[in-house]
Amino acid sequence: MTLNRRAFLGAAAAAASLSAPMVKAMGKPRVVVVGGGAGGATAARYIAKDSKGAIDVTLIEPTRKYYTCFFSNLYLGGFKEIEDIGHSYGGLAAGGVNVVHDWAVGVDRDAKTVSLAGGATLPYDKLILSPGIDFVEGAVDGWDVTAQNKMPHAYKAGSQSELLKAQLAAMPEGGVFAMVAPPNPYRCPPGPYERVSMVAHYLKQNNPTAKIIVADPKPKFSKMSLFQEGWANHYEGMVDWIGEDFGGGEVSVDPNAMTVTIDGEETKVDVCNVIPAMKAGRIAELAGVTDGNWAPVNAADMSTKANSDIYVLGDASQQGDMPKSGFSANSQAKVCANAVRGALTGSKVFPAKFSNTCWSLIAPNDGVKVGATYEATPEKIAKIDGFISQTGETSDVRKATYMESEGWYTGITADMMG
Repeated sequence: MTLNRRAFLGAAAAAASLSAPMVKAMGKPRVVVVGGGAGGATAARYIAKDSKGAIDVTLIEPTRKYYTCFFSNLYLGGFKEIEDIGHSYGGLAAGGVNVVHDWAVGVDRDAKTVSLAGGATLPYDKLILSPGIDFVEGAVDGWDVTAQNKMPHAYKAGSQSELLKAQLAAMPEGGVFAMVAPPNPYRCPPGPYERVSMVAHYLKQNNPTAKIIVADPKPKFSKMSLFQEGWANHYEGMVDWIGEDFGGGEVSVDPNAMTVTIDGEETKVDVCNVIPAMKAGRIAELAGVTDGNWAPVNAADMSTKANSDIYVLGDASQQGDMPKSGFSANSQAKVCANAVRGALTGSKVFPAKFSNTCWSLIAPNDGVKVGATYEATPEKIAKIDGFISQTGETSDVRKATYMESEGWYTGITADMMG
């Protein structure tokens, strides 16, 4: 399976070839979308575009530029500049989306309104939440968000990515980079193990005697054999991965002392990337649509189990077999946009189909991937079939995989932002 910009946008256009909408007799229906990432931006754009102005679409997003988590590891590795992963909301605004830069701080499900930090209250007929992730309090002993400047998570791309890269550049010769990896399920990308690879690449070029320690609460991880093969081939002796069987889940940190304690053994480190356990972005909890850490949804349209007029996309959703990736969020957003437009205008709604591919770069022109197609069942989004790169592939195959990811990045950001 290969994918490039033209193929990606062609598939997107085919999915959007829907019947003409019927406008409600009593004015335009209103859709409010909270969160301008891969899920929210895509949903807002498709509803505005395909309804041809029949639906009033408002996107609530506090930041004025969206930095993609996907490819943010390549920025750490020196393959991208920060400007390469930053995107404005001008295209969405030009396409008819009312973009409001503010924080959504409350949802009144009875009144069907969203409250903003700036004081405004927005009514909705349908509400789409795509808030990404927040962190589980106390997930890593010794760390909370007040310590993120000393021990950054860099799991919300932008300033945290820039901070982690600056710390990486300031490491002393022969220094130690530590990562506290997250438990499942977690947002990916920016995958922890691609990040290890990109940090290793940077250090190999700039600080070749430095070491990387990874404390991981899991016994295994996605594409494990591919990454371990790559680390052995490209960064021999640099990466020490400590999994659950060797105490990788017994971790505490001291941001002031810059120490990491793994299974009782304290180590002084120069940089520490702490990636805690995750949960749905706060607004999903405030809206009352979460059950535990995530928001359960109906696979057919991404509507929440708690309220049929509220939808949750991407990382924040508990939907079944799909990973928490930008590609997944984009795919779910198109299904949701089709369903929402159908519900509000009477236009045709097509059966839900989903797809995902996750690419990772291990070293220059050494790309690997994993992906699948999915369908909606009454219980969940269910995997139909999948594929994964194999160990021992030729350099030509790995280079082609990396180039495929570059084409996909160009395609998906255009698909999201217009």
